[in-house]
Amino acid sequence: MMRVISRSITLAGLLTAGLGLNAFAQAGAAAASTAPTGATKVAVINFQAAVLGSNEGQRNMAELRKKFEPKQTQLKNEADSIDALKKQLQTSGSTLSDADRQAKLKQIDDKEKEYQRSGEDAQNDFQSEMQEGYQQLAEKVFAVLNSYATDNGYGLVLDASAGGQQQLPTVLWANKEADITKAVVDAYNAKSGIPAPAPSAPTPAKSATPHTAAPKQ
Repeated sequence: MMRVISRSITLAGLLTAGLGLNAFAQAGAAAASTAPTGATKVAVINFQAAVLGSNEGQRNMAELRKKFEPKQTQLKNEADSIDALKKQLQTSGSTLSDADRQAKLKQIDDKEKEYQRSGEDAQNDFQSEMQEGYQQLAEKVFAVLNSYATDNGYGLVLDASAGGQQQLPTVLWANKEADITKAVVDAYNAKSGIPAPAPSAPTPAKSATPHTAAPKQ
């Protein structure tokens, strides 16, 4: 099965260009006449989960997976073909001449290299389309987040998403009431009008990775 690399989407630029700049502009305009009073109301959101967990995000991901199903099937068939050649070599290896054995090994090696290139290309294409789709949807969800934060009087919204495999979340702990992830997802779903996707039956995982090549003799 084609494996999708865990996404690593940095939201710093988006946050700076959106809520951060809006808050900065509002604060700058108010600073000339009044000083801030009281404590800043803070909220926490898992922004990546909000984007991907929205009805539109789930629909888009399902459509993307469906789009790449033919390529995934092709890779599975290529892996099966490689396995068949290896088994054939193991079965008839003792009856082959050295020249025939080397030809078979080269054929397997060439097919494995082609399989690897095809798999990497497919994975890169999948990741690129997923990243592009995420960014487009993230901008729309962020607009809803901006409105929600403004309407509910939040002066600061912290992102609790993990930025990548090697990066810890920005927020290590927050009170449950401070988490507005579900509220923003609900607000975006209501605005988009896209219904929740129907639950799909789980499918067993399939591996398209060929086994270790037969040892050269």
